[in-house]
Amino acid sequence: MSVQVVAAKMAEVELKDVPSKDLSPVSPNASKKDDKEGTKAETVATVSSAASPSTEPTVRADPSPNATKMPQASAMKRTDQQQNGGEAFVNQDGTVAEAPRMKKQIQFADQKQEFSKRPSKIGRRSLSRSISQSSTDSYSSAASYTDSSDDETSPRDKQQKNSKGSADFCIKNIKQAEFGRREIEIAEQEMPALMALRKRAQGEKPLAGAKIVGCTHITAQTAVLMETLSALGAQCRWAACNIYSTQNEVAAALAEGGFSVFAWKGESEDDFWWCIDRCVNLEGWQPNMILDDGGDLTHWIYKKYPNMFKKIKGIVEESVTGVHRLYQLSKAGKLCVPAMNVNDSVTKQKFDNLYCCRESILDGLKRTTDVMFGGKQVVVCGYGEVGKGCCAALKAMGSIVYVTEIDPICALQACMDGFRLVKLSEVIRQVDIVITCTGNKNVVVRDYLDRMKNGCIVCNMGHSNTEIDVASLRTPELTWERVRSQVDHVIWPDGKRIVLLAEGRLLNLSCSTVPTFVLSITATTQALALIELYNAPEGRYKQDVYLLPKKMDEYVASLHLPTFDAHLTELSDEQAKYLGLNKNGPFKPNYYR
Repeated sequence: MSVQVVAAKMAEVELKDVPSKDLSPVSPNASKKDDKEGTKAETVATVSSAASPSTEPTVRADPSPNATKMPQASAMKRTDQQQNGGEAFVNQDGTVAEAPRMKKQIQFADQKQEFSKRPSKIGRRSLSRSISQSSTDSYSSAASYTDSSDDETSPRDKQQKNSKGSADFCIKNIKQAEFGRREIEIAEQEMPALMALRKRAQGEKPLAGAKIVGCTHITAQTAVLMETLSALGAQCRWAACNIYSTQNEVAAALAEGGFSVFAWKGESEDDFWWCIDRCVNLEGWQPNMILDDGGDLTHWIYKKYPNMFKKIKGIVEESVTGVHRLYQLSKAGKLCVPAMNVNDSVTKQKFDNLYCCRESILDGLKRTTDVMFGGKQVVVCGYGEVGKGCCAALKAMGSIVYVTEIDPICALQACMDGFRLVKLSEVIRQVDIVITCTGNKNVVVRDYLDRMKNGCIVCNMGHSNTEIDVASLRTPELTWERVRSQVDHVIWPDGKRIVLLAEGRLLNLSCSTVPTFVLSITATTQALALIELYNAPEGRYKQDVYLLPKKMDEYVASLHLPTFDAHLTELSDEQAKYLGLNKNGPFKPNYYR
């Protein structure tokens, strides 16, 4: 309550609630000096009161004869009931005193320490951290990207069992299984093709006897795929292809369901390879199928357990990086089993790479940086399907988008889509955001990082973490500062800083989520590729890399059409004969991409 109101109601106040001094209107002879110091005293009084509840601020009132009726604004602020916690009274000597306070007062434990002095340079950085950040987060770039609710004990040091007594897994916390199960159930609703495949083929068990070892992102969508493979007769053991993308609660639900899962969010590099080895190296169990995303699992088996390929029937690979490695093995004559290139299937390229990234790029950037896209200058390195999706989304949000590209065809597409084609060196000093999506290495090297403007956001939408030269930033002269989970400031000696997301790893799956429906298309393609390779008669596929037959691509697409209540037009016999096609497809040649 303000001084004005209190003064008007003084006659109604009981004497026992009033300070010992007599109350009267403010003296008109009060010092002018006190009036000049009023504003300064306001700030000091407010801070002192907040920092130490036992200290009562003493403030001089306005010397004006009308001060009782209309005290100055600073005095009203100082003595407002919301700030000081009690009513204020004007004493004979012109001071403002408070009535006894409430018994309890809310106070931050570190309030006095934080506000009693001007923050230092490091202190200002600390105060600027997101309010959502956990107190357990570390500034160290090597820190684990884990939830604050989880303890810091490595899962490798824990002894965990599911409700059936099985301990053949290694995850963060088996107690999160119930939450993971709910996420899987939600994902099932957006994955109609996998659920339809599960229902249609469950009786036939086309994967009976299959022992599949997988290395992919472990998310709710992957869980639906794994449970579908299991329903079709397969045994599965799984590890994560990315150290930041695992959903711990989903991994717990899978472990509780009897799957051998070795993954958790925030693995170290050593943990990553240890988990893959645990999947592969089990006495009395040997895989006969590989489902890989990035080629790390295939590489590990070639390196450590080459004899396993004698019983492996095939490899299914879904990423640009992994497919590139397979073609290298094939060219060198070292690929000893058939491999299915899912990445270049039409359903993967046209849907997952394009539509998924068109939505998830914005989600990942917003969750990590809260950046506004309108008016920002963005350079997207690569104009493949992923780059096309990213550029379309950013352009729609009002960003000024530049594109870098090595392929003249993709470059021409970028130009005709309204984007300016540049070399990275031409715009690196002026852009606000740099996004890589090439699948290559050393796209953004240290020289470019040195020339970036202060506050530039750097991230990667390709599978591998090789596109941004993060290793070159781990030098003594640069400081790494953790801002929030998966967001680091890398600070130069002159104070310039860039914002590095997920340490250069895949942004959307590391920092956010991806649309489930699109992943249903890719997961169904993977399932069909596994069924095809596993059941193919000997000699159909040789030791080479194959594209998914177009008939399967079209079948995957048809399984998703009922979701949109879509109705296909059928060719007449005459039309089919004119085009030289079968009425039931395939409608595109195998070389079509």
